[in-house]
Amino acid sequence: MQWNLKEIPPQQSVDQLKDALGIPEVVATLLVQRGITSFDAAKDFYRPSLDALHDPMSMRDMDKAVARIEAAIAHEELIMVYGDYDVDGTCSVALMASYLLTYYDRVSTYIPDRYAEGYGVSLQGIDFASDNGVGLIIALDCGVKAMEQVAYAKEKGVDFIICDHHLPGDQLPDAVAVLDPKRSDCDYPYKELCGCGVGFKLIQALAAQRSLGIDSLLPYLDLVATAIAADIVPMTGENRVLAAHGLQVVNQAPRAGIKALLAQRDKTNFDISDLVFVVAPRINAAGRMKHGDYAVALLMAESVDSCLEFAQEIEAFNTSRRSTDEQITAEALAKILDQKEEYRATTVVYEPHWHKGVIGIVASRLIENYYRPTLVITKSGEQLAGSARSVSGFDVYQALESCKEHMIQFGGHKYAAGFTLEEAQYPAFKDAFEKVVAQTLDESLKTPQLSVDMELKLEDITPKFYRLIKQFAPFGPGNRTPVFVTRGLKDSGWAKQVGSDQSHLKFKATDGQYSFEGIGFGLGKKLDLIQDKQSFDLVYALDENHWNGKVSLQLRAKDLKSANL
Repeated sequence: MQWNLKEIPPQQSVDQLKDALGIPEVVATLLVQRGITSFDAAKDFYRPSLDALHDPMSMRDMDKAVARIEAAIAHEELIMVYGDYDVDGTCSVALMASYLLTYYDRVSTYIPDRYAEGYGVSLQGIDFASDNGVGLIIALDCGVKAMEQVAYAKEKGVDFIICDHHLPGDQLPDAVAVLDPKRSDCDYPYKELCGCGVGFKLIQALAAQRSLGIDSLLPYLDLVATAIAADIVPMTGENRVLAAHGLQVVNQAPRAGIKALLAQRDKTNFDISDLVFVVAPRINAAGRMKHGDYAVALLMAESVDSCLEFAQEIEAFNTSRRSTDEQITAEALAKILDQKEEYRATTVVYEPHWHKGVIGIVASRLIENYYRPTLVITKSGEQLAGSARSVSGFDVYQALESCKEHMIQFGGHKYAAGFTLEEAQYPAFKDAFEKVVAQTLDESLKTPQLSVDMELKLEDITPKFYRLIKQFAPFGPGNRTPVFVTRGLKDSGWAKQVGSDQSHLKFKATDGQYSFEGIGFGLGKKLDLIQDKQSFDLVYALDENHWNGKVSLQLRAKDLKSANL
């Protein structure tokens, strides 16, 4: 890894903020690095307020969406809430359906089958809606490129409202309303909402129509926070406000389903990492291994008993998912070696028998071994389906767009995308992707980059210091957990490799006066750099170790190097 130490801000700005807030200089420095230079800005940062949320009616087509839903209710139409099978999609469906059901009972939900229907709005789903007398479909986290599907629905007398956050194409579907802050003609101030966030803006507008304030929507924010965490959208602006208040709901009055998923955690106060690493993978596992309906049922269930039953099933799906992705990752790594493709600009691997539900996870794991844009492809029916993952700073979506003549369809984000193609197109597609990446991937992006906020002395790590930086949360892109470097450390002598495969590193770092225990996930292979009291430099974040009811500060190592390098 290449360590990139951030520039230290002007001392005058740091001193002014330090004096205004009465905080240590290192905390003031971290805040100024994040663009927070005044008392008022710090207050807004430390206490994200729901008052900072924008007027939902400023989103293009919001007035049309609200009017169409009100008309559907007035005419007693059946409304179908449709969403993707991932965390953002299932949380969106649970949010919208559970909200509408509080005052209108003719509401159903629909999650497409990952294998039979694929990603996004399906013709099969529209047929199901038409056959069952649905007059209005509200599509969430998908639909902004569903030109053919929306036209097909219109022919069948079914209207669409689309709530999406993906980048639109040159044309929009002929829907009643297309809510997407990324529309070029949309003046909505915040562009980075996830699909569930766009859905929340719609229920915010519906609540206002009934003269209800934002407080009436607080019970839905645990879903929004989960979707924000899982979809890895920027933790800035409205996302940070919604996530912060959603975490309060998670900790104080979570819905039964989320409570059931967190029941096994030995913690009393949950943070964004619990949503990312505990709740989200289990919700995702339902759609990957069985069907997203399981996740929606869990998230909408009101009975704790039924939630525990759903949660047990989903836990079994997650266990199966882990086993499957480990097996496929091993096969893919062997395939890369067999094909002697270690030195390509990209990783592109295909096997028809690979489980479609885990190929995105496998792509991410391959990047850990070969740091380059990666495609993992399997067979889905008569076509091939693939997942793309990228390295920091490289837009894999744009790379796929350059290869679009070889694909049937594609969609996604800068760092993660999905696509389908005909099997006959695979060789040409693989070559085209390799060519465009080789031509456009900057040399600096071929090495993992590690951004470091500042150098820190162990003596600066106090409970007060940790409490202050802990309040920077919720963390995510755009507001990362503070990362520090301390140089010239030594291990106390009991460093060891831990974990079932000995891949992690446990140690106790000391500067001769102060010492802290540390854990480095995936750093087990670096044990030899710190044995025998060798001096080393450490990049780390701070976190709490919960063990046997005790809580202690520890260094969560991100990388380490010999101090002599």
